[in-house]
Amino acid sequence: MKTLEFFVNQYEIFAGYFSVSYVIIYLVLAIMSYLAIKKYYNSKYYLHKDVLIKSNHTVGVSIIAPAFNESATIVYNVKSLLSQEYPKFEVIIVNDGSTDNSLELLISEFSLVKVDFFYQEKIHTQPVKGHYKSTNPIYSKLLVVDKFNGNSKADATNAGINSAKYSLFLCTDVDCILRKDTVAILVKPFIENTEKVIATGATIRTSNSCEFKDGVLYKSRYPSKLFVGFQELEYIRAFIFGRMAWSRINSLLLVSGGLGMFDKETVIKVGGYFHKSLGEDLELITRMRKYMHEKNEKFLIKYIPETLCWTEVPDTMELFMKQRKRWSRGLIQALYMHRKLFLNPKYGKTGLLAFPYFVFFEFAVPVLEVIGLAVLLLDFLYFDISYNLLFTASVFIYLFYTTITLLSVLLDQLLYKHYSDVKEIFKLIVMVFLEPFIYHPVNVFASLNGYWNYLIRRKQKWGMMSRKGFINSKQLQ
Repeated sequence: MKTLEFFVNQYEIFAGYFSVSYVIIYLVLAIMSYLAIKKYYNSKYYLHKDVLIKSNHTVGVSIIAPAFNESATIVYNVKSLLSQEYPKFEVIIVNDGSTDNSLELLISEFSLVKVDFFYQEKIHTQPVKGHYKSTNPIYSKLLVVDKFNGNSKADATNAGINSAKYSLFLCTDVDCILRKDTVAILVKPFIENTEKVIATGATIRTSNSCEFKDGVLYKSRYPSKLFVGFQELEYIRAFIFGRMAWSRINSLLLVSGGLGMFDKETVIKVGGYFHKSLGEDLELITRMRKYMHEKNEKFLIKYIPETLCWTEVPDTMELFMKQRKRWSRGLIQALYMHRKLFLNPKYGKTGLLAFPYFVFFEFAVPVLEVIGLAVLLLDFLYFDISYNLLFTASVFIYLFYTTITLLSVLLDQLLYKHYSDVKEIFKLIVMVFLEPFIYHPVNVFASLNGYWNYLIRRKQKWGMMSRKGFINSKQLQ
């Protein structure tokens, strides 16, 4: 019993120090996020996007979108991708061995024919069957790559990179709707900075309840379904609050796979996306940062605090759990693969700041929360416990968590005014206070489930999320 009591006491001391550190770090991140957003808007018009849109001498961008059984939305989304307001780009759709009629729909809708194509496999992928171009000049920017299934988004994206003709590529998902000036805004950091920019990212929002017309957002609505609404809230906090702070100190370790622009040469040098990764976006950025540190080359990864992309998120518990388990497996996989970065001064801010943060505050927190609950139960059963102290600590943590989220929502609404309906704003605020009790525990459970599946080496492929499509939501005709 004394040994157990010693363990409980030591863990409570550790948890106290960890919680204080957690609060301090989040306060620092909040301040840095505010300063980074302020700096972005102060310098936003130094190089206006209209200059890039109207220029005939700007840098070219290849938009790459892997597709696996996306027949519900593929035609609509390809048209949306082709509507970018930028003078020099191409759209590459990679059909990753779809078993539905995705390819047939593309061939029919866009008048595609198989063409001779000089394909260099700079990054190894599953074999490519062929390349398709349109006989209609309107769709001259479209290239469709048909390949055997590689069981991962990474393999499909690599085939798109091999097929890309421009020096920059934008990686997105075929179910995403991009703002028409997305390419023009994401390309700006590559032009404006004297140091080499190897990647840029921007804010992503949920599209499930939004209204679209001709591939453009017509009206932003707060999601009607409970768990979709929680995901919207999570996206606001993560993109506006967290990533801007890390971008400010050039320590960003994650550019979302749904929207990221990359320097193609650097990506090819590091070997492209890792086809066995379940968190290919985190793993690639980590590997790119590691490569640049080892080459002793200065570099930047920039983040844009504007919503440039809308994506359909899981709207059922089953799909949500599959997605989050895959994300957590991808996290532990990437951290283990690149464990030599941990607190290694050779890798600068990556090794001393960004990587340890992901280990302690992204990976470890779900584990520590469960251990904390077990310790709390032991206290109730066997030892004395201060109920006043427990209540005070619980209220403080809850209020701190909700305050951070509320500040993110407030900043987002002040800057972008996505929701004009007062009822939707009120609903969003109510969800802030419900999230710790409903959404957070499910997220923790999914993370632990993913960790366990990784440890027992249970296989998981690039899963297929059934799309409702924008016509079946509230798309305007």
